[in-house]
Amino acid sequence: MAPDFSDTTDFEDSHRGFVDRLDPCTITDDDGRIVWDMQEYSFLAGDCPNTADPSLWRQSQLCAINGLYEVTEGIYQVRGFDISNMTIVEGDTGIVVIDPLISKETAAAGLALYRRNRGERPVTGVIYTHSHADHFGGVRGVLPDGHENVPILAPEGFLEHAVSENVYAGPAMNRRASYMFGAMLPKGPDGHLSAGLGITTSSGNPGLIPPTVEITHTGQVETVDGVRIIFHMTPGAEAPAEMNFLFPDHRALCMAENATHNMHNILTPRGALVRDARTWARYLDEAIEMFDGDYDVSFASHHWPTWGRDRVVTYLSQQRDLYQYLHDQTLRMLNTGMTGIEIAENFPMPPALESAWHARGYYGSVSHNVKAIYQRYMGWFDGNPSSLWQHPPEDAATRYVECMGGQAEVRRKAARYFEEGDLRFAAELLKHAVFADPSDNEAKELLARTYERLGFGSENAIWRNFYLTGALELRGGIVPPPIHTISLDVLGALTLEQIFDSLALRVNGPRAWDKSLVAEWHFTDPEAHIRTTLSNGALIQTVSPKTRVQPDVTLTLTKMQLLELITGKGVVGIDIKGDPSKLLVLTSLLDAPDPAFPIVTP
Repeated sequence: MAPDFSDTTDFEDSHRGFVDRLDPCTITDDDGRIVWDMQEYSFLAGDCPNTADPSLWRQSQLCAINGLYEVTEGIYQVRGFDISNMTIVEGDTGIVVIDPLISKETAAAGLALYRRNRGERPVTGVIYTHSHADHFGGVRGVLPDGHENVPILAPEGFLEHAVSENVYAGPAMNRRASYMFGAMLPKGPDGHLSAGLGITTSSGNPGLIPPTVEITHTGQVETVDGVRIIFHMTPGAEAPAEMNFLFPDHRALCMAENATHNMHNILTPRGALVRDARTWARYLDEAIEMFDGDYDVSFASHHWPTWGRDRVVTYLSQQRDLYQYLHDQTLRMLNTGMTGIEIAENFPMPPALESAWHARGYYGSVSHNVKAIYQRYMGWFDGNPSSLWQHPPEDAATRYVECMGGQAEVRRKAARYFEEGDLRFAAELLKHAVFADPSDNEAKELLARTYERLGFGSENAIWRNFYLTGALELRGGIVPPPIHTISLDVLGALTLEQIFDSLALRVNGPRAWDKSLVAEWHFTDPEAHIRTTLSNGALIQTVSPKTRVQPDVTLTLTKMQLLELITGKGVVGIDIKGDPSKLLVLTSLLDAPDPAFPIVTP
């Protein structure tokens, strides 16, 4: 049951409370580089072309609506200045900023637009709803001089997850994020439409100011600049550290990113820990029960608000049912012996959810979410012994191509499937042809055309971006991602243990097999004692070691000096005893991550 295209409620809600907009909505950094440009999306004002799914075109039009909006008296949102929203709550003497976008430039521009209309109110509080970069990265734009006495509230575990996600697997996530958000795609009917969750991601300078107030439990009440806030903890749902909260005096409920106007991801294609759909649904049910009767409007960190108690309850209930249904039916079907792929291909949605615009798969998808739930419970293995020890892509591709009669025959068969409209299998055949012989330009072009057609037909924005970016790369080669998530602020927020963890992840094991090294690290700021031992290719860290060993080298330093050491800025000011050349042994064993590794080619 498809949604009703004549229903314009979402457009009415998106425009409701309009105050002002930035015209043109083009934002630059200090060097004049454009980091945000909504003018590029003016094409969305037109009718849907045959290169876009009509439902995704509609969602992209909604995401392109931008400006400053009044949610309710004393609460405003800046929308369309980044993939996320920045919400501003007026207090006794200033304003509390919720989720200051990704980049300091877009956050500063949004704050300036607010002040142009509401006066030069100082920032007297900041709230990070959760640990993803689009909800804290622009904090330097609203607090350019640091926080001083400004409280910064965040859920328990925020800092650990915010920095570890961007460092441990950061390079690989960032590379895949360039596909997911279509960073390299031209904006237009044949290219980038949106990201579903918002129009796109800004490409300015991200930062991080650590929180000063930790929210630890549901029911916790805090008052910031006279604004009362009641918190509801939701760890392990959309993010490892996240929270909803109510402004009781404004009768307004913030749902963070736990309820947005699309189906969300249980496992984001850029990579992350698998989320718990069952827990997610329970938190939504808790929010319905906990805050019932206490709000007249619900808003979130993405998209537009929902007004009216009954409408909010319907919206949150359907969002709850969406994740519960995905979870329960996947488990029911896997317990009959079906694999993740089989379940995803045979998964009907309830008509009421399928017809609800906010439950459509513009960002998450039924197919990926079902496979993610399967992975959470069963892992990557489908139970078939032939899947235990498969060849890697290049080796498998050469064998498949040989079995099918060679490159020319694979291209011929793929072209037939392409013409017959079986684009999925055409892509599968051509993938093997390209991996078997990456110099086969005819196969690469046909695969690019196949990806293009798949992208044009996709309702899911990030599927479209993946397909079209794959086509772009097959034709033009790899372009490094324009966004760098590992800023100095993020590195500075790492704990000492996390810094050494990040070093351990870069040790080239085979080259380190026959090397040994014991280093004692005495830190004066913060005070700490850590021993690192290189053993059998693994870098082991021992915090506050009790045993005594003879170190090869002992260093006395600060955390900032450690960061300077590992980023190649030298050892100035570090007190070193023992053999300093041992440090060169360690640094020589560290691999640098590749920010532009191939994805659609070997």
